[in-house]
Amino acid sequence: MRSQYTFTQGTIWKQLIVFSGPIMLTNLLQTSYQFVDSLWIGNLLGAEALGAVAIASTVIFTILSFIIGLNNATLTILSQQKGRDDEEGLARFVNAFVVTLTCLAFIVGFLGFMFAEPILYLLDTPENMIAEAAVYLKVNSVGILFLLGYNFIGTVLRAIGDSKTPLTFVLLAVGLNIVLDPVFISVFDLGVRGAALATVSSQGAAFLYGMYDVIHKRKVPFRLPTIPVRKDVGLILNMGIPAGLQMAVISAGVAAIMSVVNGHGPDVVAGFSAAQRLDSILMLPAQALGTAVNSMAGQNIGVRKWERVHLITKYGMLYNLGVMVVFAFMLILLAEFGIRLFIQDPVAVAYGSDYLKIVALFYPFLGINFVLNGIVRASGAMYQVLALNIISFWLLRYPFTYVFSNWFGENGIAIGMGISFIISSLCAIGYYMYGNWRKKVLFKTEENA
Repeated sequence: MRSQYTFTQGTIWKQLIVFSGPIMLTNLLQTSYQFVDSLWIGNLLGAEALGAVAIASTVIFTILSFIIGLNNATLTILSQQKGRDDEEGLARFVNAFVVTLTCLAFIVGFLGFMFAEPILYLLDTPENMIAEAAVYLKVNSVGILFLLGYNFIGTVLRAIGDSKTPLTFVLLAVGLNIVLDPVFISVFDLGVRGAALATVSSQGAAFLYGMYDVIHKRKVPFRLPTIPVRKDVGLILNMGIPAGLQMAVISAGVAAIMSVVNGHGPDVVAGFSAAQRLDSILMLPAQALGTAVNSMAGQNIGVRKWERVHLITKYGMLYNLGVMVVFAFMLILLAEFGIRLFIQDPVAVAYGSDYLKIVALFYPFLGINFVLNGIVRASGAMYQVLALNIISFWLLRYPFTYVFSNWFGENGIAIGMGISFIISSLCAIGYYMYGNWRKKVLFKTEENA
């Protein structure tokens, strides 16, 4: 039987814990995917190949930011359709998303393949890395449909309340990649091309398994693609464009903050980079909560059950507080040990440890942003969430890290970052309480017709 919830009824706090757990594990596996890939490439092919792949991966992420943003629109639209129990509407929008994402995948894949070298030259990629970076980018561009495909299927399943099945897709992709990487790189002697082929093959297998699973077992309303209704595509793009821009804003904001870090020398850069790897893992609970409340609130907003929406917010905030306080405490105790997993230089380790100990105190405030943005996003208020992200990164996080690092040296980076978390969480709370996101109507109901 399909493991899914109808979140418009039942005990919310139990649903939130059970539903968010597999999402957290899925995110952890996604993070380990890149980590394992880097380990194989670095150890089997060397630092130059690792650098080439890192540059190409940055290009791939940037190109995909818009399309990945469409998945946030997927979660909101389909969860509202699920809450309204509109099977025909659910099937219609699944079809519209399939057609739209497929077209975009082919366009992006073609551009990535044809213009790999010019893109890399624009990024001022070192000449000795161009060839390998271009190969990695081209192979991944050809297989981009697989990456989008299995992530899209996972998003559809979460929208209808199933967070366990997408975990199996990612587990399959990660497991295959661990096995295929050394085989393609060393046994077949394909080098960086082999690493890219291992990635694409793993994602392709996960996509094909996902298609089989949802069609023959899970009964998600997939059907042979047809030309979608213009109005449906319009709604998808109206929500997907700002959702994609959110990722672009975040990506650019991270790059801007890195420019501040770079000004403090190689030891600070090394320590900060190691700390960010731990950061990305420790943020997984908050990210999972954001996705979970997006789906749960979306179903209830679809039928205008506002009391349940507010309870989802309440339990999400409490869950965030409990989990992030525990994680922050653990990080403060184990900061130096965690940093030493990545680097050994004493000065860099000392800075990375100090950074984590300071910023960990502010983790619960960052979690508030994930939860409240997930609730607001569930209503379809994508432009408002985009505005909150612009405020968070460009009016708060980047200026604060710059100013405080000038005042207090390298430790000012963590102080500025933490204070920006507090203020951005207050902005998110203010908009949640007083904003007009509740007035957003994606589909007509008898109540709001």
